[in-house]
Amino acid sequence: MKAIRIHRYGGPEVLQLDDVPTPVPAGDEILVRVKAAGVNPVDWKIREGWLAGMLQHTLPLTMGWDVAGVVEAVGAAVTAFKPGDAVYARPDIARDGSYAEYMVMKASDAALKPEIVSFDEAAGVPLAALTAWKALFDEAGLQAGQRVLIHAGAGGVGGFAIQLAKHAGAHVIATASTDNLALLRLLGADDVVDYTRENFIVRAPDVDVVFDTIGGETQDRSWACLKPGGVMVSIVAEPDQDTAKQHRARGVLAWVVPNGPRLAELAALIDAGIITVVIDDVYPLESAREAHEHSQTGHARGKIVLHVAD
Repeated sequence: MKAIRIHRYGGPEVLQLDDVPTPVPAGDEILVRVKAAGVNPVDWKIREGWLAGMLQHTLPLTMGWDVAGVVEAVGAAVTAFKPGDAVYARPDIARDGSYAEYMVMKASDAALKPEIVSFDEAAGVPLAALTAWKALFDEAGLQAGQRVLIHAGAGGVGGFAIQLAKHAGAHVIATASTDNLALLRLLGADDVVDYTRENFIVRAPDVDVVFDTIGGETQDRSWACLKPGGVMVSIVAEPDQDTAKQHRARGVLAWVVPNGPRLAELAALIDAGIITVVIDDVYPLESAREAHEHSQTGHARGKIVLHVAD
């Protein structure tokens, strides 16, 4: 089968199309014929070697940890899926990924694909939506009636965060550049902040939760938005605990893990029309380098996807 792999860490040029054996599922695994693979910032961070000390991958490594496809075969212990099922997943990031014609994953990592969206759209959901859910609800404990500031609301994670927070009954304030403000409103944001022209500290006072998807100076400045007892939840860098104490707040880093049952809940929300999937661009598998370059600009509007098969 064809797969996009890296044999060493580096820039987009290290991505190469290889011929590799089709994997065989173990007893608790499923083999998926990949239709589409999502591209996420964590992909190029792994490619660059930024996470080598934490994940300890064995090279060569097949990239990509967002997938939508059709079950080709199931392990002997699998009862939840059968060949022919349309599924989607955020599989284990420690193993070979989804930039390939086939991949294996734990059956517990997958769920039936949302029915009303395409495979390309479905592949853009798992990692970003699971990340938003974990950060907002598992880590920050966001509740109905609370105020939340979501940075980079036009990005993949930010877009899902707006919709999930709004569905939960929160008051949503989201930041973006001028061209993306209309998208934030379409996704359900109550207040939108043009970070190129406005000071979000002034526009988003006394929030219960800050969802930091940017880090650096943005995270540092965002402490001023939190009310006492509030939560700074980041998916980029662990918030400084001394700073959290100074603001009488809590700081936490959210790291997403595979979660098939939650993907089933998200599929139901998508099929009910409560959550929509915003796709920035779709590339063929062999154009993974261009997709990574696009992702690394930091200005994707929604999700970037690799189309693997019709």
